[in-house]
Amino acid sequence: MEYRIMLVEDDVSIANLLSSHIEKYGYKAIMVRDFNRILDIFIETDPHLVLLDINLPKYDGYYWCRKIRQISKAPIIMISARDSEMDQVMGIESGADDYITKPFYYDVVIAKIKSQLRRCYGIFAPDMSEERKIELEGLILYPERPELHFNGNSTVLTKKEAVLAETLMRMSPRAVSRDVLMEKLWDDQAFIDENTLNVNVARLRRKLQEVGIEEALETVRGHGYRLNVTWREKQ
Repeated sequence: MEYRIMLVEDDVSIANLLSSHIEKYGYKAIMVRDFNRILDIFIETDPHLVLLDINLPKYDGYYWCRKIRQISKAPIIMISARDSEMDQVMGIESGADDYITKPFYYDVVIAKIKSQLRRCYGIFAPDMSEERKIELEGLILYPERPELHFNGNSTVLTKKEAVLAETLMRMSPRAVSRDVLMEKLWDDQAFIDENTLNVNVARLRRKLQEVGIEEALETVRGHGYRLNVTWREKQ
């Protein structure tokens, strides 16, 4: 699996060095260059982890950390030249999982990335000792990994994709309304654009295709979505 690391750093030299180290360890680096669209880029790329500087143009890292945290539980590691106790407290209270002060050793950054990925997606992820699995006509979802398996194929999901898949699998063959899905995916819907749900549905469709299932996730016009149990497999 290739984990996606979103890198929000306006110092180009530091960003390039971080990107180089991240990719050297087998991760995919997503470098943000438009600092007015940080949340949009997060939604579009759906990273597994975010490295977020505090001193950014227009809005600071605390602001963007809160925005990301409204729609995702993906790990966020703040990086900053600010080294006061209050800055670190503000970072954690904004929703960050860890805080690294500049200057830093790049290997330390990688070690912290690995630690957060293990905690969130790997062997230390919650409930791994009592792993659940949900089955529907040969399709198997492991929500805590989270992984999707079908006919000998498998793919890794994001947390949001896993929640979406679980809801649709449990309700199948019934359709699930957009309102119900929004409520399942986000605690506070007031800050969520409906297009964000469309993006997550499109991603889940692609993940189903990756395991060999075509056209299983149907749009029910005027209502929501349905997972059709009559699979159309890839030829």
